Amino acid sequence: MINIMPSKPPVIFPQEQRLLSSMGERLRLARLRRKLSTSTVALRAGISRTTLFNAERGDARATLGTYFRIMSALGLEQDFNALAADDVVGRQLQDLGLTPAPRVRKSSA
Repeated sequence: MINIMPSKPPVIFPQEQRLLSSMGERLRLARLRRKLSTSTVALRAGISRTTLFNAERGDARATLGTYFRIMSALGLEQDFNALAADDVVGRQLQDLGLTPAPRVRKSSA
């Protein structure tokens, strides 16, 4: 069975693209601060230099696993735990669902 990748990139909204680009730039800066070449990081991450370049650009086709491998190669794997760690909106929604509904009293007429 051959797994064929889709030919079209995923639909990405401008705000999401800005976030991906920002993350890619932070990874690029982390690599440069460590004075590591793209070849070294790609080798340590087990990815191609092209894949590293795409992730550093914020390409939406880069997988979450690719970002994790890059972060690990840079010694930032613990930062991965911070992703979606503080789900404020989810907790608020959960709290709303836990509040009992007020009882309606029937009046005897």
